[in-house]
Amino acid sequence: MRNMAKIWDEIKKMGFVPDTASVLHDLDQELKERILKHHSEKLAIAFALMNTPGNSTIRIMKNLRVCNDCHSAIKFISKLVNREIIVRDAARFHHFNNGLCSCRDYW
Repeated sequence: MRNMAKIWDEIKKMGFVPDTASVLHDLDQELKERILKHHSEKLAIAFALMNTPGNSTIRIMKNLRVCNDCHSAIKFISKLVNREIIVRDAARFHHFNNGLCSCRDYW
Protein backbone atom coordinates (compact mmCIF):
# COMPACT_ATOMS: atom_id res chain seq x y z
CA MET A 1 0.00 0.00 0.00
CA ARG A 2 2.92 2.29 -0.68
CA ASN A 3 1.91 4.17 -3.79
CA MET A 4 -0.97 6.49 -4.54
CA ALA A 5 -2.70 4.10 -6.97
CA LYS A 6 -2.90 1.39 -4.30
CA ILE A 7 -3.98 3.85 -1.64
CA TRP A 8 -6.65 5.24 -3.99
CA ASP A 9 -8.03 1.73 -4.65
CA GLU A 10 -8.07 0.86 -0.95
CA ILE A 11 -9.87 4.01 0.22
CA LYS A 12 -12.45 3.59 -2.55
CA LYS A 13 -13.11 0.07 -1.21
CA MET A 14 -13.62 1.67 2.22
CA GLY A 15 -16.33 3.95 0.80
CA PHE A 16 -14.43 7.02 -0.39
CA VAL A 17 -16.13 8.74 -3.34
CA PRO A 18 -13.94 11.25 -5.23
CA ASP A 19 -15.37 14.78 -5.28
CA THR A 20 -14.90 15.58 -8.96
CA ALA A 21 -16.59 18.95 -8.46
CA SER A 22 -13.16 20.08 -7.22
CA VAL A 23 -11.88 19.78 -10.81
CA LEU A 24 -13.09 22.84 -12.67
CA HIS A 25 -12.20 21.66 -16.18
CA ASP A 26 -14.84 20.17 -18.49
CA LEU A 27 -13.47 16.60 -18.64
CA ASP A 28 -14.89 13.10 -18.30
CA GLN A 29 -15.14 11.56 -14.82
CA GLU A 30 -12.19 9.19 -15.23
CA LEU A 31 -9.82 12.00 -16.19
CA LYS A 32 -11.09 14.16 -13.32
CA GLU A 33 -10.36 11.31 -10.88
CA ARG A 34 -6.87 10.93 -12.32
CA ILE A 35 -6.25 14.65 -11.79
CA LEU A 36 -7.51 14.47 -8.20
CA LYS A 37 -5.25 11.50 -7.50
CA HIS A 38 -2.22 13.68 -8.21
CA HIS A 39 -2.92 16.62 -5.91
CA SER A 40 0.23 17.61 -4.03
CA GLU A 41 -0.92 16.64 -0.55
CA LYS A 42 -1.89 13.13 -1.68
CA LEU A 43 1.48 12.66 -3.38
CA ALA A 44 3.23 13.98 -0.26
CA ILE A 45 1.38 11.42 1.87
CA ALA A 46 2.31 8.59 -0.50
CA PHE A 47 5.95 9.75 -0.37
CA ALA A 48 5.86 9.92 3.43
CA LEU A 49 4.39 6.42 3.67
CA MET A 50 7.29 5.10 1.60
CA ASN A 51 10.00 6.95 3.51
CA THR A 52 9.02 7.22 7.18
CA PRO A 53 8.68 4.67 9.99
CA GLY A 54 5.23 3.13 10.29
CA ASN A 55 4.49 4.69 13.66
CA SER A 56 5.51 8.27 12.89
CA THR A 57 3.20 11.22 12.33
CA ILE A 58 3.05 12.56 8.79
CA ARG A 59 3.33 16.35 8.57
CA ILE A 60 2.56 18.32 5.41
CA MET A 61 2.66 22.07 4.84
CA LYS A 62 0.76 23.63 1.98
CA ASN A 63 0.50 27.25 0.83
CA LEU A 64 -3.04 26.81 -0.53
CA ARG A 65 -6.22 25.56 1.07
CA VAL A 66 -6.98 21.85 0.99
CA CYS A 67 -9.77 21.00 -1.48
CA ASN A 68 -12.86 19.03 -0.40
CA ASP A 69 -11.67 15.89 -2.18
CA CYS A 70 -8.25 15.91 -0.52
CA HIS A 71 -9.75 16.59 2.90
CA SER A 72 -12.09 13.63 2.54
CA ALA A 73 -9.38 11.38 1.09
CA ILE A 74 -6.93 12.17 3.88
CA LYS A 75 -9.54 11.19 6.47
CA PHE A 76 -9.85 7.79 4.79
CA ILE A 77 -6.07 7.45 4.41
CA SER A 78 -5.49 8.19 8.11
CA LYS A 79 -7.89 5.38 8.97
CA LEU A 80 -6.40 3.02 6.37
CA VAL A 81 -2.77 3.41 7.46
CA ASN A 82 -3.58 3.98 11.16
CA ARG A 83 -1.37 7.05 11.38
CA GLU A 84 -1.84 10.66 12.38
CA ILE A 85 -1.56 13.05 9.44
CA ILE A 86 -1.16 16.76 10.11
CA VAL A 87 -1.75 19.14 7.22
CA ARG A 88 -1.12 22.87 7.54
CA ASP A 89 -2.96 24.69 4.78
CA ALA A 90 -3.39 28.43 4.16
CA ALA A 91 -6.18 28.66 6.74
CA ARG A 92 -5.43 26.24 9.60
CA PHE A 93 -3.95 23.01 10.88
CA HIS A 94 -5.86 19.80 10.14
CA HIS A 95 -5.09 16.85 12.43
CA PHE A 96 -6.36 13.67 10.79
CA ASN A 97 -6.55 10.60 12.97
CA ASN A 98 -8.57 7.40 12.56
CA GLY A 99 -10.75 8.88 9.82
CA LEU A 100 -11.57 12.14 11.63
CA CYS A 101 -10.26 15.68 11.31
CA SER A 102 -9.77 18.18 14.12
CA CYS A 103 -11.67 20.83 12.15
CA ARG A 104 -14.79 18.64 12.24
CA ASP A 105 -15.17 19.27 8.49
CA TYR A 106 -15.52 23.00 8.95
CA TRP A 107 -12.79 24.99 7.28
